[in-house]
Amino acid sequence: MENFDRKKHWENIYQTKELKDVSWFQPTPETSLAFFKQFHVPTTAKIIDIGGGDSFLVDHLLDLGYQDLSVLDISAAAIDRAKQRLGYRAKNVKWIVADAATFKPTEQYNFWHDRAAFHFLTDEKEISNYLETAQQNIKPTGVLVIGTFSELGPKKCSGIEIKQYSETTMTERLKNFFEKIECLTVDHKTPFDTNQNFVFCSFRKIQVS
Repeated sequence: MENFDRKKHWENIYQTKELKDVSWFQPTPETSLAFFKQFHVPTTAKIIDIGGGDSFLVDHLLDLGYQDLSVLDISAAAIDRAKQRLGYRAKNVKWIVADAATFKPTEQYNFWHDRAAFHFLTDEKEISNYLETAQQNIKPTGVLVIGTFSELGPKKCSGIEIKQYSETTMTERLKNFFEKIECLTVDHKTPFDTNQNFVFCSFRKIQVS
């Protein structure tokens, strides 16, 4: 896998598959939206969706009046599709084409959301880099939400091996930088009538005195 071109892989998927032909298709991202409600995230908050691609979370957040939205994806094709879907509203979003493993933010965020990007990072260096970047670029009172395949979920996605997590292993992995608020497991029903079990965990930054 050392020679694996992650960007090329995802560009190809988004150039060749329709939105409803991918397993992560989710018209209403209810679990993600529930976290925004739970934490009373103000509409002026700086929000980033890591691996957001052409997911519908950004549509719903715009509908709710959020004003400072960033969407990051490794695939320019995914972002282009989202822009086309949103039409004139696309100008109200900051679009970032970057690999989550090497992303260098230029601002700090109040809410860092990641549904199913983190679990594609299987190399220890990439995982560590991602978490350090999040720690450095989430505001002191900010929230981190990560959703990954659980230990009952798939071991691969789109032909790529992923890293499964449980509440315990995710909390342990993030403990140097973040303290857990809560975790929950949810089943995502794919367009192919299969279920994928996810674990979603919310965290706050550990405050250094």
